[in-house]
Amino acid sequence: MSSRSIHEKLVALTRQMTEAAEAMDFETATALRNQIAAIRGEGPLKPGDPDTVTVSQPPPGAMGLGTQVPVRQPPKGWVKPKKPDLMTNISKPRGKRS
Repeated sequence: MSSRSIHEKLVALTRQMTEAAEAMDFETATALRNQIAAIRGEGPLKPGDPDTVTVSQPPPGAMGLGTQVPVRQPPKGWVKPKKPDLMTNISKPRGKRS
């Protein structure tokens, strides 16, 4: 295909996508958007792309390296508390019974 025919096809698909979106036919609009992306060489959009919406929470344990979930950082100046020495009596008396 020549670049002119590709451009004409993209313009036609864009117009059809806009009409489908205005008619609230979002499934057709999404299919047309994916066709446009494939013609442009971008490939179909994946769930991690910024233009798509994900509704679910990440699975448990999926936080950290290799995921898109940011790791929370402690506030500036925060110091991790010392662990108690388990060899000492760390329990407090709760009062006396009469």
